[in-house]
Amino acid sequence: MSNAQMQSAREYLSLLSVGSGVSGYESSIASMVMERFKPLTDEMSCDSIGNVYALKKGNKRRAKIMLAAHMDEIGLIVKKIDSRGFLRFTSIGGVDQRTLLSQEVLVHGRQTISGIIGALPPHMLQNGDLDQAVKMEEMVIDVGLSPASVNEVIQVGDIITLRRETYSLLNNVIAGKSLDDRAGVVVMMVCLEELSHLQHAHDVIAVATIQEEVGVRGALTSSYTLNPDLAVAIDVTHASTPDTKGQVTIDLGKGPAVAMGPNIHPAIYRHFADTAKEHRLPIQIEPIPGASGTDAWAIQVTQEGIPTGLISIPLRYMHTSVETLDMQDVLNSGKLLAHFIASLPEELEEFLCY
Repeated sequence: MSNAQMQSAREYLSLLSVGSGVSGYESSIASMVMERFKPLTDEMSCDSIGNVYALKKGNKRRAKIMLAAHMDEIGLIVKKIDSRGFLRFTSIGGVDQRTLLSQEVLVHGRQTISGIIGALPPHMLQNGDLDQAVKMEEMVIDVGLSPASVNEVIQVGDIITLRRETYSLLNNVIAGKSLDDRAGVVVMMVCLEELSHLQHAHDVIAVATIQEEVGVRGALTSSYTLNPDLAVAIDVTHASTPDTKGQVTIDLGKGPAVAMGPNIHPAIYRHFADTAKEHRLPIQIEPIPGASGTDAWAIQVTQEGIPTGLISIPLRYMHTSVETLDMQDVLNSGKLLAHFIASLPEELEEFLCY
């Protein structure tokens, strides 16, 4: 991979990461996707609930290959404004509440307001409480305004996102919020860039899906609309850290994780493995014994059933504001996906049944 491609992917992921797009409120991220994907594709469109579709036509147009990566993020929502002007809140998606205390946030009201998440300081706690993580219902958001001023710009139901810039570590590793799954969106971008240099028989439709974090809703609707012949979901998976103590076998920097199991069509898994070997691309094998919890599950069981695969980017500290990944894994995922598509036969019989 060239340094220019690495830099381009890193910059685009950073742009997506700092953007705000909680499940159900992805429109600003969708605009970024449409702007970046338009030069790489033949047609761009969106549907009535916000999924973004990018079509790259094949030279034979024999079949439809769907790619799916979700662009929504976990976040918070205002549930009460108390008499002192502090905001009470709850989560949208699987926010790790242990990490919320002292975070900077953006409250998206009539205007976007900065705030901080606070709680009772340790000096005022009883000894037994010092050993307990603060619960979300005990936290408040302080925006520094008087109660009257707060009610002028913020109301119950306003969305809240964490405020976090991406941060570069060593060896092409970066940290930030919502890399799950905006890194998957970048993988689709890299794939489309690579396909511009390759011949591929089939149409490719890259879909930036919505509301994955609250029930894979965008994948349900987009796969029903497209009814593709074959699909691949791109998401993240847990990468090992010292505290995982052997429970996680996927490592950062050793290539994308290729899933196998009942959620995955076996011929798609084999073709990914063969493609990686042929092009000397590193991969890791991820056995998934049941539903994957990703867009792949929704796609697989749509209409009469769709042959589905899943590749995942190793990610540390999932659902926190310091999710961490290796950009080389992102680039290798995009390249693997492009070669997988380019090497598909014109007739897909082996992928259309077990």
